[in-house]
Amino acid sequence: MTTGHPDPLRHSFEEYVTARWAALYRTAHLLTGDRTAAEDLLQTTLIKVLAQWPRVRRADSPDAYVRKMLLNEMLGERRKSGRRAQKAHLVPVPDPPADPAVASSTRLDLWAQVQVLPPRQRAVLVLRYYEDLSEAQIADVLGVSTGTVKSQASLALRTLRDHQDRSTERAHPAHPSTEEVS
Repeated sequence: MTTGHPDPLRHSFEEYVTARWAALYRTAHLLTGDRTAAEDLLQTTLIKVLAQWPRVRRADSPDAYVRKMLLNEMLGERRKSGRRAQKAHLVPVPDPPADPAVASSTRLDLWAQVQVLPPRQRAVLVLRYYEDLSEAQIADVLGVSTGTVKSQASLALRTLRDHQDRSTERAHPAHPSTEEVS
């Protein structure tokens, strides 16, 4: 039976989502690399947040709690569905429109490379470099040790560097020295 008065818990949830939607969507988009996948991920997460709103609202940091739920949803979906879900978050980044000034064989499309990282490595980079969280905060969000955060970040950055090095080598192959003809 409704009394005609809005539920105060629901109302504060709506205020929270209104205030924080853009930041949460940005995180979801960075994690998935695709607008539609980000919207789906965020919507699924927010349904779970609503169901747990009293607990979320009482948390020391509701943002951290919701961000952890978002990451758990992304990583949990991958575990549940196996390779199919893993590939769903590896949405190919469309090629940018051809621009002769930008088109270069040495150009590293960093975003495309971040998207092919394993989800946990991608999550660590997004939380560290886009959300500006500390290693301890990332460890808390992901439910892992700070050592795991450091190793995942190191592996991700090494992968990105290796790709950049290979791209550079393909663009500028080493030429054998030529002798001058006298």
